Order: sequence, then C-alpha cells, then structure tokens
Amino acid sequence: MDNLMANKWFVRIASFVIAVLLFISANFELQSDKKSIGFSTSPDIATETIENVPVEVYYDMENLVVSGMPDNVDVTLKGAKALVTAAKNQRDFKVYVDLSDPNIAIGSRTVTFKISDLNEKLVATIEPEYVEVNIQERVTKEFPVEAEYDPSVLADGYSAEPPTVSPQTVKVTGAKETIEQISYVKAMIGLNKGVKETVNGKATVRALDRNLNNLDVVIEPASVNVTLPISIPSKTVKINAVQKGKAKDGIQIKSLSVNPKEVTVYGKEEDLKNINNINVDVDISKVTGNTELEVKLPQPDDVKKMSVSTVKVKVQTDHVVDEEETEKEDQEQEEQIEQDEEEQTQEPQEQQEEEEEEQEVSVESKKLTNLIIGVTGLDENQEVEIEPKTTDITLMGASQYLKNITVNDIVVTADVSQLTEGKHDVPLSVKVPDNVEWELSSSTATVSITQKEET
Repeated sequence: MDNLMANKWFVRIASFVIAVLLFISANFELQSDKKSIGFSTSPDIATETIENVPVEVYYDMENLVVSGMPDNVDVTLKGAKALVTAAKNQRDFKVYVDLSDPNIAIGSRTVTFKISDLNEKLVATIEPEYVEVNIQERVTKEFPVEAEYDPSVLADGYSAEPPTVSPQTVKVTGAKETIEQISYVKAMIGLNKGVKETVNGKATVRALDRNLNNLDVVIEPASVNVTLPISIPSKTVKINAVQKGKAKDGIQIKSLSVNPKEVTVYGKEEDLKNINNINVDVDISKVTGNTELEVKLPQPDDVKKMSVSTVKVKVQTDHVVDEEETEKEDQEQEEQIEQDEEEQTQEPQEQQEEEEEEQEVSVESKKLTNLIIGVTGLDENQEVEIEPKTTDITLMGASQYLKNITVNDIVVTADVSQLTEGKHDVPLSVKVPDNVEWELSSSTATVSITQKEET
C-alpha cells in the first residue's frame, strides 16, 4: 500500500475517480431538489386567474366607516404550474388593504391592494390594482320606524287601519355623511293578493334618502314586529217582509213578522250609504193558516257579505167567509132565534159558561228583565266583549201561555261567525215558547272581537 501511495499515477487516477463520483452525487442531489419544488431542468410555467378572492380591510371599526371598498377582487398568478395549481386549489393567501394607521385622514383616498401568505416564487397581479374609498366618522343615531303596505292587494271592499310597529324606533349606524342623508326609515309589510284578515308578522327595516334610494347602513334591530288591522265597513239595516203571490180562497194575511228584524251588511262605505233596508219576498200562495217560514235573504250586488243569510217569517192569517155563506148563516141564525123565542126556553147556566169560554181570549203582555245575551259562532282563537251584556223582553199572548214562562225559557244570542276582528253592531236572535209574540228593548248589541294573545 505504501508503494502504491508513493506512485504518482495511482494518486492521480484515484483523485480523478473521486472527483467524478462527487460530481455525479452533487448533480443527483440538485436534480432531486429541483424536482421536489416543482422545477425540472425545463420548468413548466403556468398562468391562472382566481376570481372573487375576498378582500380584508384593516381599520378602526369602532370609530370609522369605510365605503367604496369592493368585497372581492380577481388575482392572476404566474409561475411553476405545480405551485400555481396548489395556490389556486388551497387559496391560502390573502388580499388586504391596510387602513389601520390611527392618524389616517377622514375623506376620500386611493388605496392599493396587497397580497400576503403567497409563495415567493409566484408572481401575483390584482385586478383592480387600486380603488377609491371614502373614510368617514362612524355615527349611530335613533330613528322612528314607519310601516308601509300596498293597499291595492286588499280584497275588494276591505280597508286597513294604520299599521303599528314594535319596537317603534331603531338604531342606525353608518358614515356621518350617509346618516345625514336619511329621510325615511321604513318597514315594508308583505301582503298576499286579496287579503281579508288582520296581518301580524315581521318586516325588514330600510333606511332611505329623500329619493327613496337604499342607504348603506347597519340597522339594529334589522326587522320589527308589525300589525295591520284589516276590516270591512258595515251597516245595520232593517229587514222588510214583502208579500208575493195570491193568498188561497178564504185566507187573509193578517201580518208578517221577521226574525231577526235587522241585518248587518258589509261592503264599501260609499256603497253602503245607499242601502237603508233589505226586502225579503214571502210567497203567500201556499199559506193555509198561521205558520213560520224560513226564507233566503237576498244579498244586494254592492254587498260583500251579510251577518245572516236566511230569516224566519211568522205569518198570521184570518179565515174569510164569502157573501153567500154569510147570508145563509144570517138566515139560519134568524130561524134559530125565532125557534128559541117560540120554545121560550132559557139557556142553561152551563151553556152560558161554555159560550163565555169560547169568546176570544184577550191578549196580555209580560216583561222579563236582565236576560243574558249569549254569543255563538266565535272562533277558538278569538275573544269577544259584548255591550250591553243583558236585555229586556216583552212577551205578548194569551194568559195561559204567559203565566208559566220564565227567563230560563228564553234564549237571546248574537251570531259572530261571519265577523272579522273589530267592533260590530250585531242583530240579536231570540228563541221563545210557541204561541207567544215578543219584542226586545234593543234589537242589536255591540261586539268587539280581538285575537287571543299567544301564551
């Protein structure tokens, strides 16, 4: 070995071999490093545009408002294809504008977008490169809220009372110049076409300038509770029974009485002015004696609905005898008188009492007071107040029918099944024993219908 080391040619050859091995090793490691970072001896360069990259703005959010800043920008990346693809897929870089300088001036200024957390071997281009923004003092002010709705969507004949909102005021925060432009703060009530019932719900609040343009502000709360009472005008009118047709021979119509005597009609206010009563036709051609008929109540063209659709008509009649029968009866009566005089008999006492009983019974009257007025047809989600709560009734008829009648035999009710929320005058319905006429001290009552509160 010592002899080999002493040979200069051996040393030269060994040194050359070692140099070659070192070159190969170094070149292999360099190629490996290049491949690991996406480069090859001929790198593949790519360009990609990433759209809608969010913009972050750093500023004093408690005291300032920045307007005019876009929410997103487009970023074009150029570099090795592997790096571009990774950046596009991961989107782990940020686009930002730094306005955090505490001494920043109020007003308009041009700012440039910057990018961070991007691989330094990539080149980025931002579109737009810069933007004009306005920096203003942040102001909060309280405004009253006005509710609005489109009256054209109300059902025909229906009207709405002024809407109410809760809370009645909101806090509006924004740039001082923007706050000074606010002329209206409104909550629009969304309604479906043909609405007939009171609306309860929520409405979004908007701040508007005097030209009704939306302003870029923050509103707290962003929505409010709204109530829009919707009703239809009403009027209580008298019901008149009108005879139609010809009565049968021997029948004379003595009277027609209607129950109820009044009806509440609903419609446009200008149409109701011309309605003072409603006539109901009663066909008397089939009447053979005292009877009670149920008759459909005609609805006028301008009326949208009525409190009742049918009424009961009580018909009182008299029997009429023709002239020939009258003459025959008179002749028979004269003959009987002559016969009685000839026989000179005296009528027995029992017969006299019987004749007295056959005489027409006199009509008497009886008054009952403080009858409680009941309510029918009330929806389970509604509550009602009625005024007055009681009424008086006068009964008319023969004494044998009247003497045993008490307040427990009479039912007085107000039907609210066709009524909406609000105050209404409702005709009263009465049920009494047969063979008795009646008259109420007041034929109507005032009811106030409200929605039950949710518990």
